[in-house]
Amino acid sequence: MLNLGEVLTAMVTPFNSRLEVDYAKARELAVKLVDEGSDGLVVAGTTGESPTLSKEEKMKLLEAVVDAIGDRAVVVAGTGTNSTADSIAMTKAAAKVGAKAVMLVGPYYNKPPQEGLYQHFVAVARETDLPIVLYNVPGRTSVNILPETVARLARIPNVIAVKEASGSLDQVSEISRTTPPSFQVLSGDDSLTLPILAVGGRGVVSVASHVAGPAIKRMIKAFFAGRVAEARDLHLKLLPMFKACFVTTNPIPIKAALRLAGFDAGGCRLPLVEATSREVEAIAKAMSDLGLAVGTRAPKGT
Repeated sequence: MLNLGEVLTAMVTPFNSRLEVDYAKARELAVKLVDEGSDGLVVAGTTGESPTLSKEEKMKLLEAVVDAIGDRAVVVAGTGTNSTADSIAMTKAAAKVGAKAVMLVGPYYNKPPQEGLYQHFVAVARETDLPIVLYNVPGRTSVNILPETVARLARIPNVIAVKEASGSLDQVSEISRTTPPSFQVLSGDDSLTLPILAVGGRGVVSVASHVAGPAIKRMIKAFFAGRVAEARDLHLKLLPMFKACFVTTNPIPIKAALRLAGFDAGGCRLPLVEATSREVEAIAKAMSDLGLAVGTRAPKGT
């Protein structure tokens, strides 16, 4: 079974000044993240502004990242949509360009019942040999993939993990209790990573790791080495940064943070907008308090 690792970064999609995908910058960012300790990269996920990327852009972006990092890290393609047929097509396309796994978000907007969710994921799993990571984020999809549904899906050989962003430790605990030991539970919320590790989690699909990857990796390593007090202290130190990354809709803050850190990944496509000056100030303070270098070229604010 594919080991996804402890820190996967949900990678932003760099844009140029015309808000076109900057594939060269994406390659550069991918290498930077892996150099800083990311075990994997999630490409064209929510943080990568997948709702406003075309299918062609997603595949070209994925191809660029795969080419840039090779086998140094696991490249996970965000191929889930609220259309089962489209999810299957995207998954097959991702396999052709070298993805090592795919991440399938719960179908959004059409609000399927639990049986519909189960059948959706089963249908995709039957059409691919790639490992599948389920992505439960009810705050965006409006539907919660319940633990009993995750447990059913975990019996499918190529469904290997879940990114859990329900915000419920009870739910994560129930998933850990009812799925096989080999099934990988990943935190989908930076601020809940340490608590989730305590109830069976293996790691995190992180946003903050764009700027704080080494510290997040140290926290997870400390926990698994039994240095729980050290992990707790790192968690508490990182917490303001975790919160700042979600001071407004993701990925607006993390793109601002990257620019403050000296890596300009461009703006966001509408309907997302730039961080306001107040939001930028909050992000800069959190970065400074964490000891991260904050550049003099501030992100554009309103």
